[in-house]
Amino acid sequence: MSAVPSEDSKREPILAVSQVTKSFGAVAAISDASLALYAGEAHGLVGENGAGKSTLVKMLAGVHAPDSGTITIDGAPASLGSPAAARDAGIAVIYQEPTMFPDLSVAENVFMGRMPKQVAGRLDRESMRTQVVAVLEMLDVRLDPTRAARGLSIADQQIVEIAKALTLDARVLVMDEPTAALSAAEVERLTRVIETLRERGAAILFISHRLDEVFNICQRVTVMRDGRSVLSRPSAGLSTDELVRAMVGRDIEERQLNRGAIGEVVLTVDRLTREGKFVDVSFDLRAGEIVGLGGLVGAGRTEIAEAIFGIERYDAGSVTVAGRPLKKGSPAAAMQAGIALVPEDRRQHGLVMEESIERNVLLASLASVTRRGLIATDAARETSKTWLERLQVKYGRLADPVTTLSGGNQQKVVLAKWLRRAPKVIIVDEPTRGIDVGTKAEVHRLLEGLAEQGVAVLVISSELPELLLLSDRILVIREGRLVREIPRAEASEESVVAAAAGAYTEQAA
Repeated sequence: MSAVPSEDSKREPILAVSQVTKSFGAVAAISDASLALYAGEAHGLVGENGAGKSTLVKMLAGVHAPDSGTITIDGAPASLGSPAAARDAGIAVIYQEPTMFPDLSVAENVFMGRMPKQVAGRLDRESMRTQVVAVLEMLDVRLDPTRAARGLSIADQQIVEIAKALTLDARVLVMDEPTAALSAAEVERLTRVIETLRERGAAILFISHRLDEVFNICQRVTVMRDGRSVLSRPSAGLSTDELVRAMVGRDIEERQLNRGAIGEVVLTVDRLTREGKFVDVSFDLRAGEIVGLGGLVGAGRTEIAEAIFGIERYDAGSVTVAGRPLKKGSPAAAMQAGIALVPEDRRQHGLVMEESIERNVLLASLASVTRRGLIATDAARETSKTWLERLQVKYGRLADPVTTLSGGNQQKVVLAKWLRRAPKVIIVDEPTRGIDVGTKAEVHRLLEGLAEQGVAVLVISSELPELLLLSDRILVIREGRLVREIPRAEASEESVVAAAAGAYTEQAA
């Protein structure tokens, strides 16, 4: 039986999930899940990728119906058979990357599908504007309701979704990984908005892999593991170690840096410049070392990586691999030279989501399993299985679409795609974005293993603890310039933040 929340009997939850199950064919996505959401509380939902969190969210959103168990609202059984039914029941889901109508205004997006009209049948734009202004003022957010949604940041799009939920009188707000793509300042604003919602009596379900945010925002936490609720407690008095142990069913081993000697220079970036993006960036990357690329969001780190790999052209400078100049603007030349790039957005740029797991593993090296223009099926299957086993990818069938995998396993497929080519240099942009703590540790060990084998690794990460954990040295980018190189012995969160924020301006040697 799942860990059914034990609560003060004097309070009744707005929404309660009790012993629900959900299977898709022979796969049990949820086998026994329970939680209770209370007015004025933020409730954290955590667990490894594939634990069942997304399926539970979709049940609350009315996308999936449970096979068994109950969902109650205000103590009465609720049938959430469709998104409209969930909305009418007062449940709103704010996804990590909301879908906006870009050519419509903020106010029109808020009232999409229910726009008020004047007597003559025309849209009552003033009424929409007035209501949205009132909601935004209540949230203490500055956002022009008349501006087009096109160009809004992810953070502002989430605010639009929250405003929509409030105009629908939603009492339960489900936030699915809302901070994954946000800057620190945007996370702070969202935290204030959640506090305002709590003060108004809303119940918040906050799904996140960032445990520090869960402890900071949530008054209660439920942990799911293998489709079951295994822990549900107030966050006060709960330690990070206890939470991690409940999530993964074991203690996460401490990393022991035990790599061999760092070798010769493999990659040289010399005075690389792209107007408006980055200027005069120079550094070397050696075999067997992990170099971190740090800086604030928008500093130019991703653009530098894409220029090295040839996705974006640069205006001046050069890239050399093993002493040979690399043709600029040519990913094919970069691949031929032994460079691999794991992009920040694995779904958009790292995988072909409608294709099979097997085909995605082979994307970067189809020639090796092609005979007379046709893919050799047996060879393709065997090589895909080999790499999936090496990276411990959890999957059903090779023919399944890669969309069936959890985020962490999708990331491993992207890595498998490149590792088949035995790269000399691998550039990994935000390697653990949206990945649970257990899989994150596996990805870290994988990157360290590559360095031990002599691969040169360049890691871009917005998570300072990750950079400090992995890097032999950290290069800090600020406003498109390399402003400091910090050796491992001197690296700290304070030193990296100081350089990224402008407190250190000397050009790195």
